[in-house]
Amino acid sequence: MIPPRILPPLSTGLLLASLAAYFAFAQDDETPTQQEKAVTNDAFVSLFDGETLRGWEGDPKLWRVEDGALTGETSDDDPIEYNSFLTWTGGELDDFHLKAEYRIFSGNSGIQVRSFKLDNPYAVGGYQADIDAEGKWAGTNYGEKFRGILAKRGQKAVINEEGKAEVTGELGDADELAKVIKPQDWNTYEIIARGHHIVCKINGTVMSEITDEDTDTRRRAGLLALQLHRGPAMKVQFRNIQLKRLPLGDVKKIVYLAGKPSHPPRMHEHNAGSLLAAKLLNENHGDKVLVAPYLNGWPNDPSAFQNADALVIQSDGGPRHPAFWHLRQIDYLREQGVGVGMIHYAVEMIPGETNDTLIAATGGAFEINYSVNPHWDGKFEKLPEHPVANGVEPFEIRDEWYFNMRFLPDMEGITPILSAVPPDETMARKDGHHSGNPEVREMVAKGLPQHVCWVVDRKEDGGRGFGFTGLHFHDNWANDDFRKVVMNAVCWIAGVEIPEEGIETPTPSQEQLDANLDPKPARKSKPAPKPKDKAA
Repeated sequence: MIPPRILPPLSTGLLLASLAAYFAFAQDDETPTQQEKAVTNDAFVSLFDGETLRGWEGDPKLWRVEDGALTGETSDDDPIEYNSFLTWTGGELDDFHLKAEYRIFSGNSGIQVRSFKLDNPYAVGGYQADIDAEGKWAGTNYGEKFRGILAKRGQKAVINEEGKAEVTGELGDADELAKVIKPQDWNTYEIIARGHHIVCKINGTVMSEITDEDTDTRRRAGLLALQLHRGPAMKVQFRNIQLKRLPLGDVKKIVYLAGKPSHPPRMHEHNAGSLLAAKLLNENHGDKVLVAPYLNGWPNDPSAFQNADALVIQSDGGPRHPAFWHLRQIDYLREQGVGVGMIHYAVEMIPGETNDTLIAATGGAFEINYSVNPHWDGKFEKLPEHPVANGVEPFEIRDEWYFNMRFLPDMEGITPILSAVPPDETMARKDGHHSGNPEVREMVAKGLPQHVCWVVDRKEDGGRGFGFTGLHFHDNWANDDFRKVVMNAVCWIAGVEIPEEGIETPTPSQEQLDANLDPKPARKSKPAPKPKDKAA
């Protein structure tokens, strides 16, 4: 349930003027007319619309939609040189239950899970649930460019530290199990992955099981793809592809959602920031968290949040906020106790229902004509006793530190993490939607500290939240204490125990800071002045 307004709403005229300004800024975005329903954790979601290849990427010469099914076909006249795949572009699979119907008329195919791209176009390697027309391999778990056969149909196997499959049990005779498979007819394939245990089922019968203990090579997350095998002409079809994500259990899942590009280079680099944070946490704290980045706005993956322990959004705000038309999903996650964090402009939507949703989930929000967003040097001289402040030393850094947030009444459950006294220069602009107002000018004149990063223990649902108003400047990731506050907050809201020294990550190199920056439109240069006529 969305809580009531914290304070009386803005005047109608002022609110309408503010909304008009916001929507003028956001006019290039698609604008839904109503809030979308939340996807619940127990729902299977469809990954194929039955009509188009939307959400899938493969060689257009080989893949099409036919009979309401994804259809892959090769020919003897134009044979393919290597196995080619149709890859789902919505996201990566971690722990999941996948169901898909298939039928194969000739040749060999398979369903790739937790897989990875290879050098050749449309080529993929990784775990593969095998399919073939002759019924010899269907149900086998095969490692495509990934250690070969892992478990044949009818086998339970453990992949040891050397990457070798050791049969540890029998599920039945391979030929007898094959009798449940209907040749050239529709069959239901199920793949269930929990941790490093993967089960393959066809038409409700378990065909193979593996437990991967090869810690150097095994994969916890990766691509979903469908195979066309090189060799003689073949044809395969897939339909009713449905996915449900499963709780990870041993590590905390953090969905890090990045907004679309907007500002000049090295500012509002939401995509690059998301990928950098994911890389640093996954590579240095993979025993604690699995960070799944989603780029350029709200995910096309309807299952994205099903097994999330935390959602972090780094984006623009107002109607450009990725969650602006998805408040029901934010409410659902909050009610499930999922941690919610907002970074920089993402702390802001608009007064009313959208901002109330942010306040309920994260403890506070930027409110137009009340909060302000100047650039200034934040001097953070004293840190509180809180896990998110663990290992953080006093520091000073320039950023667009928003302040005078609208917080929960009486700051219930809220702990300020970064507080500083804004200098007089922060009030240099005239009053406006994001600049001055009499109340904030009075606070600055009195030298009152302002909270620019905070956390909340949500009493109602037991979850956690945070708001961090910095990160206008992408290169601030290189400041170790600045970065540690963000990493601590991201992990804390997911339920990770923060060590005394904090969540430590190596200082990003310049190459890492430069990676994945958004392409920014070049500024139009003024035409050179025409030379004057000497005779004039």
